[in-house]
Amino acid sequence: MTPSHFHKYVAEALENLPKAFQEKMENVGVIVEDFADPDTLDSLGIGSPWGLLGLYVGVPINQRSVFWLSTMPDRIYLYREPIIAAAGDPNNIVPTIRDVLVHEVGHHFGFSDEELYEMTRDSR
Repeated sequence: MTPSHFHKYVAEALENLPKAFQEKMENVGVIVEDFADPDTLDSLGIGSPWGLLGLYVGVPINQRSVFWLSTMPDRIYLYREPIIAAAGDPNNIVPTIRDVLVHEVGHHFGFSDEELYEMTRDSR
């Protein structure tokens, strides 16, 4: 899959998020990279670049105070090659992008990995 096709699918996934989510993501950048960089992987204790599909970097909404001032936008990284590999079948790429994006958006809203797993467990 070409990077441009992948970016198109990411844009579609963003457009299909519920409006309430979209409104709270006005200061969140979505960045697509082929793989996470070695420093990021090391900081997370992940040994293989294939082991990270996405990453939220920022201050979750539920941890902000009325005094919080954003200097940089929060960021959601989507790692193209691991997502394609995780999808397995080309027909699964779009749902996999959506699942990773929704997971990272969940972190933006302040949910932990465990909470997100519980919320999505029955939909798998």
